[in-house]
Amino acid sequence: MRHTISIRVRNQFGVLSRVVGMFSGRGYNIDSLNVAPTLDPEVSHITIVTHGDDDTIEQITKQLHKLIDVMTVKDHTEGDFVGRELAMIKVAPPPEARAEVLRITEIFRGKIVDVDAKSFVIELTGVQEKIDAICRLLEPLGIRELVRTGPLAVSRGS
Repeated sequence: MRHTISIRVRNQFGVLSRVVGMFSGRGYNIDSLNVAPTLDPEVSHITIVTHGDDDTIEQITKQLHKLIDVMTVKDHTEGDFVGRELAMIKVAPPPEARAEVLRITEIFRGKIVDVDAKSFVIELTGVQEKIDAICRLLEPLGIRELVRTGPLAVSRGS
């Protein structure tokens, strides 16, 4: 089962290395990883997506809590949360399909953030399924490059 784990850490040298090292040292796979500062410059937020059964995720959570500089660990899979990804998709369609790329982008509420004579770069945010769906539609039209953040997550409510 897929799990999205949020970790608040002290913004210190080597913290990310210790977190990732804990995963690799115990044979856990990371599907996606995102690290960013928070409103407090001394705290960073790490979002990790991984797979595992409940026992494995419980073990991961316990091991993360033991790490120095880890402040909180939350598995959003069981809770009520908002999760979104960012994707940037470079499409180089044939001339007769350029209007179709623009139409698909509009339907998915994406944004064209760069245009040149032969390609578009589309920016899109949403759940994984939304990004997967637009990629399926754009693939036959000439996707040249795809970059995704992986999910970011925040708990609902206060």
